[in-house]
Amino acid sequence: MTDQAIVFDRALIARRRDRAASLAGAHVFLLERVADDLAERLEIVRRTFPVALSLGAYNGVVGGRIRSLDSVGTVVECELSPRLLAHCRGPRVLADEEALPFGDGTLDLIVSGLSLQFVNDLPGALVQARRALKPDGLLLAAVLGGETLSELRSVWLEAEAEIEGGVSPRVAPVADVRDLGGLLQRAGFALPVVDSDIVHVSYATPLALMQEIKAMGASNTLVERRRTPTRRQTLLRACEIYSDRYSRHDGRVMATFEILTLTAWVPHDSQQKPLRPGSAKSRLSDALGTAEVRLPRDDGRPPSNDDVAAT
Repeated sequence: MTDQAIVFDRALIARRRDRAASLAGAHVFLLERVADDLAERLEIVRRTFPVALSLGAYNGVVGGRIRSLDSVGTVVECELSPRLLAHCRGPRVLADEEALPFGDGTLDLIVSGLSLQFVNDLPGALVQARRALKPDGLLLAAVLGGETLSELRSVWLEAEAEIEGGVSPRVAPVADVRDLGGLLQRAGFALPVVDSDIVHVSYATPLALMQEIKAMGASNTLVERRRTPTRRQTLLRACEIYSDRYSRHDGRVMATFEILTLTAWVPHDSQQKPLRPGSAKSRLSDALGTAEVRLPRDDGRPPSNDDVAAT
């Protein structure tokens, strides 16, 4: 990896997650939501997963929920922070998501709850996950999307520009739904699906929101972040703008979180394959009970079998 590719300070992420460990159980509402969602998705999959990995395990919320499923056997917890890992149950591995210590084809399932958005090389991490999974193995991961904390980002930009005459890097690069689907395919996965869930949360004050982000160990870890403490005047102005712009009728302020869920399989002969173009044995118009009309071509040539519309 080149220096230009280093966006996040991984050592700082580990330290902040360590500091968050003592109170981690009080700030896991998003992880609990993700854990329930991943479990629901697994419950409709008609197969078993003897060996599963919870990647970026935090304090074991996701791993514990997955472990309760009848279809899942051993769940290994993998976490960057030793203090958070101490809260996890079962087999535990202290490791970075950017350097997985698992042999090729050793896992049946990898689940990840809100950690992969902080890796510097997401394509590389996906390739490593793909290699660690057995054929027909499943990757099920939740990451934060671009709408996450959009309100907070906008007010910080405005407050810094107004008070300090410039802005510092606070916004991490985030892949969108289409980008993530392409990354999964490039990593060698089959049947990739990415979907989005928007979660709106209320807080008593903007400062309460900022304090929870810090308690999660998820505050700014960009390498290019400003290294000096935030000026009090800038903080107060940011809170003022936030309250003016995003308050509810009861005075509480709103924050948005976007959760993108990635589902992908390691290729296997048993999986469904797309049909060859032109191999259909019946017409769509027959199924819809409509008439088939050939459309004229833009280039003036006679219409082909593909230039058809149902009316």
